[in-house]
Amino acid sequence: MAGVDLTRIAGNIQALNSLNSLNKINNQLAAHQLRLSTGKQINEAADDPAGMSIATTFDIRRQSLSTVLKSIGDGKNLLATAEGGLTKIQDILVKMKNKALEAQGDTIGADEKAAIQKQVVSFRNEIDDIVSATEWNGTKLLSGSAGSGTPSSLAFLTGADGSTTSFDLGQGFAISGSGTSGINLSAIDVSSSASAAMTAINSAIDLLKTGIADVGSFTARLTFKEEALTIAHANTEAAYNRIMNADMANEQVQASKLMILQQTATAMLSQANMAPQFVLSLFQ
Repeated sequence: MAGVDLTRIAGNIQALNSLNSLNKINNQLAAHQLRLSTGKQINEAADDPAGMSIATTFDIRRQSLSTVLKSIGDGKNLLATAEGGLTKIQDILVKMKNKALEAQGDTIGADEKAAIQKQVVSFRNEIDDIVSATEWNGTKLLSGSAGSGTPSSLAFLTGADGSTTSFDLGQGFAISGSGTSGINLSAIDVSSSASAAMTAINSAIDLLKTGIADVGSFTARLTFKEEALTIAHANTEAAYNRIMNADMANEQVQASKLMILQQTATAMLSQANMAPQFVLSLFQ
């Protein structure tokens, strides 16, 4: 700080020092007030170039993790839709099995078997309706592989690094399946051969159980990934927050201190401007 010589009034160094101090306090106060108003510790790269660079990296990663978590949530909803369709088809197959058992009884006549067959056909048609209705964004979840033997698949983003995992959605559970895959119940007839119908229904139930287990297994895997990525997202968010966001309590303390200094510096500047007047006494 420049030395003060009160007899050299043209420069008024004492007032100049007070003014420089006041300007410094005003700049600091403005910085803390900006942080309090924005909640950000770094409002421009000049505030902390290295910190801004690191925080940007964390920001990109946290947003990527957030997107991945949303994708996993959508995947779990899709699988829940598929599982709901499979479970309902399994329930219908159990009813069909009970009807086939009923048709095997020796006390059942031809008319009764015909009535049972009619009911089995209605069950079978309902399965086709469920298969047709179980879809996600226009993609059939339970059909598509029965005729071609090549299941369709949908990829879910399961990692922040962009890796993907595919799950076969085209399970071919439609009753009109060719037998390559799917439950293949298009030809069952309890009125002519209840035993053959029973065998076909049991095979269909086994396939449904496998399909439900596969969906459950994949849902569990997505849940594990979701839990791991949720922790990673929280930690990344915390790292970003520590660098970019302001400590509001500390900023308020600093702002209060600087507001007091601003007032005292203003008072001292006023006094410094009055000090050279003592030189007038030399001319009396």
